[in-house]
Amino acid sequence: MNFLRRALAAAAILAIAAEAGRADELTPGILVSRQLFESRQLRVGQIVRLATDPSGAHARTFRIDGVYEPTPDPMRFAQARLEARLHLPDLAALTAGTDAGSPGGDEVSAINVRLADPADAPAFARDVMARLPGLTSRPTRAPDERTQSFVVIERFHLAIAIVTVVGSAVFLLALMVMLVDERRGTVAILRLIGFTRRRILFQIFAEGALIALAGAAFGILFAFASQRFFNRFFQWRYDTALVFLRITPRVVVQSLVLAVPLGVAASLIASWTLLRRQLLALIRR
Repeated sequence: MNFLRRALAAAAILAIAAEAGRADELTPGILVSRQLFESRQLRVGQIVRLATDPSGAHARTFRIDGVYEPTPDPMRFAQARLEARLHLPDLAALTAGTDAGSPGGDEVSAINVRLADPADAPAFARDVMARLPGLTSRPTRAPDERTQSFVVIERFHLAIAIVTVVGSAVFLLALMVMLVDERRGTVAILRLIGFTRRRILFQIFAEGALIALAGAAFGILFAFASQRFFNRFFQWRYDTALVFLRITPRVVVQSLVLAVPLGVAASLIASWTLLRRQLLALIRR
């Protein structure tokens, strides 16, 4: 008799487990963002309830099937990405009965379309606006859009960079003038033993080019060494996978093109102010 009761109890437990397993299989699955997964201490396979109403009314049950990293968005990097991805039928069922325009309402404000050939984007945009009057369509990478946020930011950074480079060049010129004046005695000795101004100027040019190259190389290596720390800090600060700093070959070339000529020019200008003096003025104490 006891054996029969144990067998029936075990069968009942197995039946309940089977029903629970079938219920889990029938529960629609969702993906949650990493930020939501970590902040709410969720786990894969956990059953959660989602609702469009802040009070939790008309909630539906879902099963967490996985975690995803949201696509980094520079316009939203300071916002917590507490998001979930649902299948379209499940999303339609969840938002059914809500008013269009309200939070969770059935309304689409923008659609992104990726073309096989990005060069066809302007023609595609014109064709869409011709077929659907009142709809605005434009390429997201249009270089001539003066109102785009990132174009404005890029031009702002360019203006700051120009002011910084010009100010640094003036400071570098003043510093080189002082350094060259300290070498007045050396230049006078070279002139006395027969060195021409052109030869001294060439030596100063070579020295300035070497110093400018060394300074540019140090700056580039320092940027490469610090970009990982910079990115790690701000990614931790804002909990995002966005890359804030990237040293590209274009940045390296721009740095060399700006730094080396400016350094050489500053050394030549400062030296020429000294070399054009008369020999007696150089050796005077």
